[in-house]
Amino acid sequence: MAASDLVNLSGLMDDAKCFAFVRQHRWPDGVRCPVCDSDAVIRDGCDDTQLCRQRYRCKACTGRFDDLTGTVLAGHHQPLRVWVLCLYFMGLNLSNRQIALELGLDISDTQAMTEQLRAGLVAQAPAVTLKGQVEIDEVYVVAGHKGQPDEVAKRGGSDGAAGWQARRDAARWKRTSRRSLA
Repeated sequence: MAASDLVNLSGLMDDAKCFAFVRQHRWPDGVRCPVCDSDAVIRDGCDDTQLCRQRYRCKACTGRFDDLTGTVLAGHHQPLRVWVLCLYFMGLNLSNRQIALELGLDISDTQAMTEQLRAGLVAQAPAVTLKGQVEIDEVYVVAGHKGQPDEVAKRGGSDGAAGWQARRDAARWKRTSRRSLA
């Protein structure tokens, strides 16, 4: 891991640095509109409640957005530094109870935050595509059939449909055609 990839925890203790951190990671090549993906964006003041939260206006679609629009961090009552610290503690593999104690939150709030952060991380993960030679582990082989394909075929393993239907019909016949005791 390169030294530039590491996060200085003491640097994330104030909201201005947290918003700068989010901007840097969200838009490494400059701010882009989340609606039309245009780079024709101008600053449009700051948020009334969080002064470090920059607002933007897109010249192409005239849409308005801010640093957190379209992210899992948008629309919550906790300050951004709490979310970033929660994510950092999740990376340290702390439990929700430990994170709640560190951040001074309710366990239920911490649970909701970690669930939303995990959902956001899963949504960003690319789909896995396997190609080439793939190795797997723990294959279950039915005892007695290993190396005996004739036995598998005789029991309906390779013909599939015909084998199981014949066994089903034979079992029904046995159930319905029992001798009477009279």
